Amino acid sequence: MSAIHGSTIIPCMRYRDAHAAIDWLCRAFGFARQAVYEDDQGGVAHAQLTYGSGMVMLGSVREDGFSQHLLTPADIGGRETQVACVIVKDCRAHYEQAKAAGAQIVDEYAEKDYGGAGYSCRDMEGHLWWFGSYDPWTE
Repeated sequence: MSAIHGSTIIPCMRYRDAHAAIDWLCRAFGFARQAVYEDDQGGVAHAQLTYGSGMVMLGSVREDGFSQHLLTPADIGGRETQVACVIVKDCRAHYEQAKAAGAQIVDEYAEKDYGGAGYSCRDMEGHLWWFGSYDPWTE
């Protein structure tokens, strides 16, 4: 068995305009493109974006086997069933960057009683994210 690098749990999501979402997630949240594969219709068949040792995978909304089990927040009244939690070193700076890029702030930046700081926001297509400096691996 080969060694595992990075996170062993990787959130996956769909976007109506995946190319724009990739650009926005990199600019607003600081993700880096690791891989982007286009489909035959000019959409994104699969993309991998990294942040530190973590990763999210995403693709364009489409009608295929696995996608029939997925909805976007726009499909269900802006709700989510899961939220990606991302550990950031400088939560205040990350909050300011996301806010400046147009992220819809859901929970304002705040210092947390359990340690660290955090905030939550929606991205350009309504997916909910939580960013914070609390690192449960070191606490």
